[in-house]
Amino acid sequence: MITYLLVFLAGAAPGFEVLVAVPLGILRGMSLATAVMVGFAGNALTIVLEILVFQKLKKWWESKKKTDVKTSSKRTARAEKIWTRYGVPGLALLGPVLIGSHLAAFLALALGSSKSQTAIWLLLSLAIWSIVFGTLTVLGVDAFFWTRQKVG
Repeated sequence: MITYLLVFLAGAAPGFEVLVAVPLGILRGMSLATAVMVGFAGNALTIVLEILVFQKLKKWWESKKKTDVKTSSKRTARAEKIWTRYGVPGLALLGPVLIGSHLAAFLALALGSSKSQTAIWLLLSLAIWSIVFGTLTVLGVDAFFWTRQKVG
């Protein structure tokens, strides 16, 4: 039971999401299908909640800005570039691996996407990435090999 909770919470946590949750579940002994479903459920729940409370989040975000000077982070700049080139589908499909699904959802909404379009594309994307990372884990592919490589 603790494994299910860990995988669900990892899926819900920004920065971990399905990219870490699904492989974690498989490595802790879950079947591919179970790990995909539990990791997806955790990530999907937080994305749907974020979409539902977007207006409040947007007001909070705007209240935190102290000046009119826009200081864009690298992740935000990357997301805006994806948005300009590929729209909601591109941001939703590339967002989880490049900037994170939570930021992708927020930016899609902030850039003008509808709640329903954002939800559909992001949930589809999360399902795809859950299956991809789960399958890669079952096949023994280390998708995070680059994190352990020595520089220099």
